[in-house]
Amino acid sequence: MTSDTIRQDNAELTAQKQDYGKDPLAKRETGHYRAEYVKSFVEKWDELIDWQARAESEGDFFIDILRSRDTHKVLDVACGTGFHSVRLTEAGFDVTAIDGNAAMLAKAFENAKKRSLILKLTQADWRWLNRDIQGKADAVVCLGNSFTHLFDEMDRRRALAEFYAALKHDGILVIDQRNYDAILDNGFSTKHKYYYCGKRVTAEPEYFDDGLIRFKYSFPDDSSYTLNMFPLRKNYMRRLLREAGFERVHTFGDFEADFEDHEPDFLVHVAEKTVVRKVQVRRPESAIDSPAGSEIQADVRAVAEDYYDSDDADAFYHRIWGGEDIHIGLYEETDRIKDASRRTVEAMVEQLETVAPLDRERKVLDIGAGYGGAARYLAKTRECKVACLNVSETQNDTNRYLNRRQKLNDLVSVVHGTFEEIPEPDATYDVVWSQDAILHSGDREQVFREVDRVLRPGGSFIFTDPMQADDCPEGVLQPVYDRIHLESLGSFAFYRETAEKLGFEVVALQPLTDNLRTHYARVGEELKANYDELAGLSSREYLDRMLVGLDNWVKAADEGWLAWGILHFRKPLKS
Repeated sequence: MTSDTIRQDNAELTAQKQDYGKDPLAKRETGHYRAEYVKSFVEKWDELIDWQARAESEGDFFIDILRSRDTHKVLDVACGTGFHSVRLTEAGFDVTAIDGNAAMLAKAFENAKKRSLILKLTQADWRWLNRDIQGKADAVVCLGNSFTHLFDEMDRRRALAEFYAALKHDGILVIDQRNYDAILDNGFSTKHKYYYCGKRVTAEPEYFDDGLIRFKYSFPDDSSYTLNMFPLRKNYMRRLLREAGFERVHTFGDFEADFEDHEPDFLVHVAEKTVVRKVQVRRPESAIDSPAGSEIQADVRAVAEDYYDSDDADAFYHRIWGGEDIHIGLYEETDRIKDASRRTVEAMVEQLETVAPLDRERKVLDIGAGYGGAARYLAKTRECKVACLNVSETQNDTNRYLNRRQKLNDLVSVVHGTFEEIPEPDATYDVVWSQDAILHSGDREQVFREVDRVLRPGGSFIFTDPMQADDCPEGVLQPVYDRIHLESLGSFAFYRETAEKLGFEVVALQPLTDNLRTHYARVGEELKANYDELAGLSSREYLDRMLVGLDNWVKAADEGWLAWGILHFRKPLKS
C-alpha cells in the first residue's frame, strides 16, 4: 500500500476542518468520529487533556483496578493520543494501543516516543476488533468517553461482543462515559477536575436531546471544534454489558465507589467476563460418617458466596449497609449507619486493648472480612498487618482496590477462602477478628477449631455475630432463617460453651442487642428512602425481599428472640 493510498483511506491525517454537511445535528451515525478528529483537532487534544493534571486527578485508579486482578496483557481500544497506553506501559503492563482514527494513533506514537517508549499500535474498528488483533487479553480498556461515538444500538452490541471475545475467560472490560443522566435530567455542570483538565480550554454542550449531545471545545487561540455523541444513560449501559455476557458490573463515579447519581462528571464501569468460584470445602470432623452432612456444609458456603457475589447484594451492602463496614453498628452516639458501624470497630479495638496493646508487632486475621473496612482501620491506626479472609470475590476485589487506593496494600492482604478451613499455618496470628460473619457457617464449632489452630498462645478471638437469645423457643425465628438460608443461629451460651470446650478463656461477653434492632430498622429506613435510586443497581425483586427480611429481624428483636454483642475469648498461654 502506498503512502498516497494510506492518506486517502485515512483522510484525517491531512484534514484541517471538520465536515458535518448541511445539518450538523443530523449527523448521528457510527463512524463519523473519524471525520471529527481531524489532524488540527488532534494536535490540540493534549491541551484539553493536560496529561499531568489528568494523572493527578485520576491517580492510580486504572492501574489499581488492573493490578488487583493480576492483569498483564491489556488492549487500550480507544487510545487517543496515548495517555493511558503510556501510563499503563510505564506501570509494567503489556499494552496494545488501538484506535480507529489514524491521526490519533500518529499522535500517540509521537507522545510515547517523547517518553522513550515505542507503543504497539493497531488501527481497528471495534465492530471488527478481533479481525485485527492476535491472541486473548487479560483486560480491555475503552476510556475517554469513547463508546459514546457509537450511535446505532446494534453497533454498540457488536462492539461489546468483540470486546468480550477478545478477553480471556476471566478477563475484565473497563469502560467509561460521561454522566449523561445528570446532563439530560439536570442540565450541564462540571467540576473541571477529571478527564479534561486543561485550564484554558472549555468543553460544553451546545445542544442535547435523548439521541444526541453535541459538545463544543474552545481553545485559547479562538479555534473551536465539535463532537456529536450519543448520550448513554448509566443503567442502559450496565444492561448492555450484562446482555453482552459480562457476569458482574461495578460502576464508579469520578473514581469513587460511593456516589450520588447526579454528582459525578464521569462514570467508570468494570465488567467481569466470568465470576470464578473457588470455595474450598472440607467435610467437618463431626460429619465424617455423614456424606449428607458434608453436602449441607458445602451448600451453606456456596449459598453465602453466590449471595454476596451477586450484583444485587454488592450494590445494596456497599451503598446502604455502611460502605466499607458492612456489620451492625453502635448507635448510642449517632443515627448514621456508616458512623455507627465504624464505632463498632473502635469498640472492639478498645476491648482488645484491655488485654494487650495493638501495634505493628501484632498480626491480625479478619475472617469474613467483607470490604475490609476494619482491616484498614487497624492498619492505619495501629500499623498492624492484617490478613482478610473472605468467601466473596466481589467483596475481595473491592477490598483490594480500596487497599491500593489508600496505599495500605503493604499492610492489608486479601485471601479467598472459608473460615471452616482457614488457609493459614498453625500459630500464625495474635488476633482473629470477625464481624457478623460466623452466622453464615454451617459448622460454627469447626470455625472455633480453626481459629484455635491459627492463633498463637495468648492470642485473642474477638467477634460480633447476630445470634438467637439463649432462651429462644424453637421455630419462632424461621422467617429470619429463611432469608439467610440457615437452619439456626449461634447464641451467647453456645459460643461460650464452645470456646470453653476448646480451652479458651472468657475475657468479655458484652450484650449490645438494642443496637441490632436499631441497625436493621435504620437500614430499612435508608433502603426505603433510596429505593428508586438503588433500583438502578439492584433488582426490585431483591430490594422488596430485603425489606421483608429486615422487617422480620426487627420484629424478632422486638419479641426478644435475638441477641448481639461483642464476644472476646483468649487462647491460654502454654506452660
